[in-house]
Amino acid sequence: MAKIKDDYRGLTGPEKAAIFMLAVGNQHSAPLFEKMDDEEIRNLSQAMSSLGTVSAGIIERLFVEFADQLSSAGGLVGLVGSVGSTERLLMSALPEDRLAQIMEEISGPAGRTMWDKLNNVNEAVLANYLKNEYPQTVAVVMTKLRSDHASRVLSVLPENFSMEVIMRMLRMEAVQKDILDHVERTLRSEFMTNLARTARSDSHELMADIFNNLDRTTENRFMTLLEEGNREAAERIKALMFTFDDLARVDGAGIQTLLRQVEKDSLGLALKGASEDVKELFFANMSERAGKMMKEDMEAMGAVRLKEVDEAQAAIVAIAKALSDSGEIVIAGGDEDSELVY
Repeated sequence: MAKIKDDYRGLTGPEKAAIFMLAVGNQHSAPLFEKMDDEEIRNLSQAMSSLGTVSAGIIERLFVEFADQLSSAGGLVGLVGSVGSTERLLMSALPEDRLAQIMEEISGPAGRTMWDKLNNVNEAVLANYLKNEYPQTVAVVMTKLRSDHASRVLSVLPENFSMEVIMRMLRMEAVQKDILDHVERTLRSEFMTNLARTARSDSHELMADIFNNLDRTTENRFMTLLEEGNREAAERIKALMFTFDDLARVDGAGIQTLLRQVEKDSLGLALKGASEDVKELFFANMSERAGKMMKEDMEAMGAVRLKEVDEAQAAIVAIAKALSDSGEIVIAGGDEDSELVY
C-alpha cells in the first residue's frame, strides 16, 4: 500500500499548490490554469503526478493556510495525486494538443521531439531495448542521436552487434521519410510508452537509479538527509542501489567478459577509487602482464579528481548492468543465499 503523505512541514511550495488544485476540483482549478504559462503548468503538473496519497489532515491545514475563506476542509477524505488524476484535471482547462504535450513531458524523458527524448534516455536503458531490434533499424536510430550519446549506446551494446550497426551506418544512404516516420512511431508506441509506464512503477527503484548517477559527495549528503527524515526509505534505496564495489558479486568469468567491454583508461580511473577487494578481483582476472601495466598506469596518473573516478565507475556499472540484462554475466544477490563460493 502506498504511504500516505501526512508531514505538512515536509511539503514544498509546488506540492502545496498541487494539493490545492486537486482538492478544489476541475471547475475551480480550470480558470487558474488558464492564467498560468506553460512552465508553471509543467512544474505544477509534475508535482501533482508524483504526490501519492495525501491525508485529509494535510488538506485541512493547507486550506487554512491558503485562504481565510476556506477555514475548514470538513468532510474531505483525502486524495491521490497521480499521472491519471493530473491528466483528468488538466483536460478541462487545456486544449488537447497542449495537454498531450505536457503529459508526454511528465510521463517520459524531456525533449520536444522523439529524437530529443532519446538523447535523454540512459544509454544502458536504450541499449537494452535496441539490442533486440534489427541492426539496420538501430543504425537509423544512431544517426538521429547526438554523436556523444550514440557512442555511449554503441559501447554498451554487445560488441558484435555494435560492429554490425557501425557497418550499416557506413553503408547507409539518405533515409526515406516514410522509413524514418515508421521507426519514430515504433519507438514512441513501444519504447517510450513502456518506459513511462515502468519508470515510476516503484519510486524507490527510481530514486536508487538517481542516487547511482550522483557524484559521491552529493550522494552522501542526500542520503544523510534522507536517513534523518525517513530511515526506512533510505535503507530500501541503499538495497536497490548498485555501485562499483558491488562488482565484487560478479564471478571471474563475468569480470573477464566485462574487461573486454571496458576501455583501459576508464578502468584505471575507476580502480583508483575502488575497494581493495574489487581491485584484486579485477587484477586476478587479467594476465600478469596486463595487470602490471594497469598498476603502472594507475600510479602514473597521480592524484585524480573524485568526479572523474565517479564518472568512470558509473560508466562501467552501466556496462555491467547491460551485460547482466543480456545474460552475458551474472551479478549475485546481496544476501547470503546468493553469495558466490569458490
